[in-house]
Amino acid sequence: MEKYIYRNGKKLKYGYTTGSCAAAASKAASIMLLKQETVDFVEIETPKGWKVRVKVEDIEIKERYAVCSVTKDSGDDPDVTDGIKIFSKVSFREDKKIEIQGGIGVGKITKEGLSIPVGDWAINPVPRNMIKKEISSIFPQKGLKVKLWIPEGENIAKKTFNSRLGIIGGISIIGTSGIVEPMSEEAFKESIKLEMKISMQDKRESMIFCFGNYGVNFCKKRGIDENNIIKTSNFIGDILDEAVNFKIKKVLIVGHVGKLIKVAGGIFNTHSKMADSRMEILSAYTALNGGNRYLIKRIMESNTTEEAVEILQNQKQISWDLIFKEIAQAVKLKCEKRIYNEIDLEVVIFSQKKGILGMTTKAGERMFGFNEK
Repeated sequence: MEKYIYRNGKKLKYGYTTGSCAAAASKAASIMLLKQETVDFVEIETPKGWKVRVKVEDIEIKERYAVCSVTKDSGDDPDVTDGIKIFSKVSFREDKKIEIQGGIGVGKITKEGLSIPVGDWAINPVPRNMIKKEISSIFPQKGLKVKLWIPEGENIAKKTFNSRLGIIGGISIIGTSGIVEPMSEEAFKESIKLEMKISMQDKRESMIFCFGNYGVNFCKKRGIDENNIIKTSNFIGDILDEAVNFKIKKVLIVGHVGKLIKVAGGIFNTHSKMADSRMEILSAYTALNGGNRYLIKRIMESNTTEEAVEILQNQKQISWDLIFKEIAQAVKLKCEKRIYNEIDLEVVIFSQKKGILGMTTKAGERMFGFNEK
């Protein structure tokens, strides 16, 4: 894939995700199983809408199965998975089901709170759907078993936070868009500023800030035009500063609880390598609202904020919605303090499983206003 972006005067190459590699290898293996002949290259379409054409390696073809690998290309992104091989073996099933399994180097889920159930392979929903779509295009009426493995996966996983998330034995097969965007921090911040500058050309005074694809998708499902949205990534503090410079009057911050709860604690770069006090902040607000020691202990021991949200919503002791309303208000106050109240801010906190958790007083009205536009 030869696609580039210019950032801070540098030409940076896009790459493709482990999910795209798995889908491409599975498609190539399916073609070879059908035709009983080798394939040198294969093309898939990513959720972003871009087509990716990759080289196929390590080929083995038998009557009942085919195997091959695809090498991960992260482009100019500093990614620990760059250059690893992702293998796929596609074989026939007797029924018409599609079964997707992991193998060596693919992690397994050991803790609650992720998008995959405990005990399953760490192959995220989007890559699973990509694989199913690609192999079904080759065998529309056949049952197939797909087995994925990554020889270097277990060693690579030691350089990630996977074990802290409860992903053991390898890496995750991930990717919401199928594409890896090159992300030099300073270059990325500059690109966001440029995006804001372009958005300001139509003299708009209001914007929505989201941390990433989760927030963007949350807004789009509510009828909000993506052109109103700026993706801040982890740099919410820097982008708020720039919003002041651009004289933006109103901002609606929409974020997953796992990101926004950090801002409630005054953390304005939300990357996990910078700071992580999600459970401590949530525990503090739980305690302030009357949560007992047992409940706070359960929250502190949660693996993810999604798991902690589930715990709060399933208990009868205190009002969970008041907790998140107070956290939303805390985010608003922290942001206002940083920018000296120069922007009218509202905040929406959501979770992937539960939807809206809490918001500030005028956030719903402001979101509806963007919806109308």
